[in-house]
Amino acid sequence: MSPLVLPGVYAPQEDTALLADALDDEPLAPAAAVLDVCTGSGALALAAARRGARVTAVDVSWRAVATTRLNAARAGLPLRVRHGNLFTPVLGETFDLVLANPPYVPAPGGPHLPRGAARAWDAGHDGRLLLDRICRQTPPRLRPGGVLLLVQSALSDPDRTVGTLRAAGLKAAVTRRRRIAFGPVLRGREAWLRRRGLLSATDNEEELVVVRAELPV
Repeated sequence: MSPLVLPGVYAPQEDTALLADALDDEPLAPAAAVLDVCTGSGALALAAARRGARVTAVDVSWRAVATTRLNAARAGLPLRVRHGNLFTPVLGETFDLVLANPPYVPAPGGPHLPRGAARAWDAGHDGRLLLDRICRQTPPRLRPGGVLLLVQSALSDPDRTVGTLRAAGLKAAVTRRRRIAFGPVLRGREAWLRRRGLLSATDNEEELVVVRAELPV
């Protein structure tokens, strides 16, 4: 069943599918505690719930929260959905698995949170407005042996993601890569990305990556 997506909510796309593939390969113990931050339509949270996990889905957008609750009801799956900024609604809790498909597209302008639909993809001048926060805030939310699965663009420096997570004591690496055609957002700022050197003169595809990080037991 394809999820319903209310206007202004990020619809599942290639990055969602890539992270879902990584989730499929991840062993989940019965009733594992899973957190899906930046849940959007709830597609990944529901995929984990279908495997018997106890899932909490979080998003800063009230429309995304409503969409996820609607899709959980349609699927008949017990999903805990919370409105809030990243880990704020689950402070003091720990998880076996954290899923994250945050905004990661570099955007012209200052280091501020965008408004409207762009909030689902724009992530500051270097694309790391939320990525750096996730790297800092995830380790305390993981149980021993817990895993973070995060999807981002190669334009927003996956090496920095891996390095930050390793510095926090996690075993981290890029485990999946997929090249896709530019979507409307990248096409609209292609010239700016080339001027910044984030795209070469010949690049005509975007590379998506999944970073997997594990807290040692």
